[in-house]
Amino acid sequence: MGINLAKGQRIDLTKTNPGLTKVIVGLGWDTNRYHGGYDFDLDASAFLADANGKVTQDSDFVFYNNLIHPSGGVEHTGDNRTGEGDGDDEQIKINFSMVPSHVHRIAITVTIHDAEVRSQNFGQVSNAFVRVVDEDSDREILRFDLGEDFSVETAVVICELYRHNGDWKFNAVGSGFAGGLAALCRNFGLEV
Repeated sequence: MGINLAKGQRIDLTKTNPGLTKVIVGLGWDTNRYHGGYDFDLDASAFLADANGKVTQDSDFVFYNNLIHPSGGVEHTGDNRTGEGDGDDEQIKINFSMVPSHVHRIAITVTIHDAEVRSQNFGQVSNAFVRVVDEDSDREILRFDLGEDFSVETAVVICELYRHNGDWKFNAVGSGFAGGLAALCRNFGLEV
């Protein structure tokens, strides 16, 4: 069992885990009782940002329509459209040794597909979590349970993995946004 983090906590990944180069970022969630006629389709994404927190090219945005970064360093394993079942609902694999040098942070986000049309928000989502697993050993390094802090938000920056003095660290962010994926894209400097 890995370390449980609270919102705002930061932890070192590669310094305290020598030889760690490949991780799986697993994201999961449940939905509360909801009778709106639509499934909840939550989508994980990775924004590969520079030192200023901005994504400088479209290919640095990894999501269900761009599953693998050109470097091979970040890979989305595929879209889960219902969130059914136990364990991770979606996963993003990161190979730190292949992440391009211009990328200083990788923001992991979750958005609700067609949230406005479907009248859905993160207030209707429960048991949301992110966990980081050592891909080689399958050992869970850390876990961050988001809690029930959300109401009308349709997008959440779950966490960031970032470079610091040559090592990679993890920041438990848990910050909500209104405006869904478009708002997140604008926040990271992408044209919508």
